[in-house]
Amino acid sequence: MNWRTTLILAVIALAGFAYFRFFEMKRPSTEEATRQAQNVVNFDRNKVDGIVIKNGDQQIEIRRRESKWRLETPIKDQADGALVDNLLSDLETWEKEGTIPAKDIEADKSKLTEYGLNNPKLKLKLLGRDKPPEIWFGKDAALEGRMYVRLQNSKETFLAKQSIRKDIDKKPEEFRDRKLTDLTTAQVRRITLKMPAGEMEMEKKGDHWDILKPLRARADDQKVGDLIAQITTARIQQFVTHDRGDLRPYGLAEPRGSITLFDQAEKKDQKVEIGESIKVFGREDKGQTLQIGSVPEKEKDQIYVRFTPRGSVYTLPKKSEEILNTKPADLRDNHLVRIDTNILDRITIDAPGKGKTVLARKDGNWRIATRNNVPADSGAVRRLIDTLQNERVTRFVEDVASNLPKYGLEKPQTQLTFSSFASENTAETKAGEQPFAGIAFGKSEGDNVYARLTDEPFVVAVRRGLLDQISPDPLQWQELSIFKFKPEQIHRLSVTAEKELSLERDQNNQWHWLKGSGEINQANVQSLLNALSSLHAVRWLGATTPQHGFGKPQLGIAFTTSPDNKTSHKLTIGAQNNDGTWCARVEGREGTFAISNSDLNTLRLPLEAQATAAPPPTTTPVTSVAP
Repeated sequence: MNWRTTLILAVIALAGFAYFRFFEMKRPSTEEATRQAQNVVNFDRNKVDGIVIKNGDQQIEIRRRESKWRLETPIKDQADGALVDNLLSDLETWEKEGTIPAKDIEADKSKLTEYGLNNPKLKLKLLGRDKPPEIWFGKDAALEGRMYVRLQNSKETFLAKQSIRKDIDKKPEEFRDRKLTDLTTAQVRRITLKMPAGEMEMEKKGDHWDILKPLRARADDQKVGDLIAQITTARIQQFVTHDRGDLRPYGLAEPRGSITLFDQAEKKDQKVEIGESIKVFGREDKGQTLQIGSVPEKEKDQIYVRFTPRGSVYTLPKKSEEILNTKPADLRDNHLVRIDTNILDRITIDAPGKGKTVLARKDGNWRIATRNNVPADSGAVRRLIDTLQNERVTRFVEDVASNLPKYGLEKPQTQLTFSSFASENTAETKAGEQPFAGIAFGKSEGDNVYARLTDEPFVVAVRRGLLDQISPDPLQWQELSIFKFKPEQIHRLSVTAEKELSLERDQNNQWHWLKGSGEINQANVQSLLNALSSLHAVRWLGATTPQHGFGKPQLGIAFTTSPDNKTSHKLTIGAQNNDGTWCARVEGREGTFAISNSDLNTLRLPLEAQATAAPPPTTTPVTSVAP
């Protein structure tokens, strides 16, 4: 056998194998074939693009349009997608529970009439590629819950459950979707409201809503979402009529008001072929409008509405008319400020005559830029941001800030500026600090202080206590960690209270007295070292003043953290504060901080072991014995 013959045989074998694999893969497995044989009909629901139900003289046609189901006959409207999907699911699992062979039917033609299948009233047809035969529904069988069924091209008759008949034996309006719209709240990007009191317009930018008319202001995202949800979750009570006739009986010839929802901000230009020409269509922004009409005479708990996308008049629950009472003030965001923490890199606190602090974020932590980037208390900075984000105005004072001196805002007592920061130029941003929000605080009045956002024209009032949390003193923003050592790093220790005691580690890592006597209380020494090496402030109090009591200190602790004793540190405890904490400072670091009373008690533990007094001698009582 030469190589040509071998090659030809190999090609034939390969082709045969491919043919076998192709048709074997297409052929259902034995289990699948058994299941299909038991089904009344077999079909691929993804290829079904229509359903026709014939019920006597009435025909209902439902079509799939852009993945959604629509009624086409006898009514054009949105179909109940869940009801259609349920019908297809029931059809997929609808099984034969008995078969009357074709020969029995041929032997007695009257049986078709007996089964109600000679000219059945109810028929179901699926439309689409590879569609199954039309299904004919006959009479109920003697077996409870079963009925006679026949396929159009079959001579056999089957017994099957009545479930499919229950799914389709309905009036056309029962297939209409009672959910007013398939638009979701999250999809809505713009709203217009027309009410007796005027018009409102709102638009979503990014994740937040803004009021555009009748004034430009931030909107409350939750409240706007709730307003939209009244439409997107509304369910139709009654299908009244189409909207092409006289709408005066429903109060819809001149509606009392309306709300229009727009699902996209803008659509790109689209090229559409019309005959031999091509036209370009730009933004298509019609929106979905709900018009509010009158209240029905009999159903006082309902209201007539017209919904333009569906071209019909319906009734909704009467509470839907509450939309008409919406006022701009109802939807305004009463949060003081929105801060985009994703781009926030700088916070500047400026109080003329009191100081200025610039807090800068780097690698997730905050530093004090105005103090050579020393670490800041990142927790306190985050609390400030959270407080400002959650702060709500107590009152909208003026919508146009025309008289700033009246509110002390021409020369604010405190100003906050929030900025992003780029270290170098990029295509999107320029290098340097880019402010994106700011708050100015004016004069105080009662429990409130006037404020204004630098990019908004409004004057608002907020609680006066908010200013107490915005210190312009950079010392008060320092990190709370005072010492960061391990206890074993402390080599020499001196504690001064009523008297001075001094200890040092020897080469064997054992403590001995430099100044002191008696046995050393090792447990107390270790507790003091633990507290001292990781000492944290409760808060920073600011610049040191005589009132902090360092002229007559309660306690002084000096220690070294190197074997040569050259690296030294000193902690001084002064007066007690009103909240039970104690004033403290460390040498070489500016400012006074507060420590807890429990930390102070640990730092002043006695280092000398207390001598244990010997117990008094025990005496045995003498008992007198009678002579």
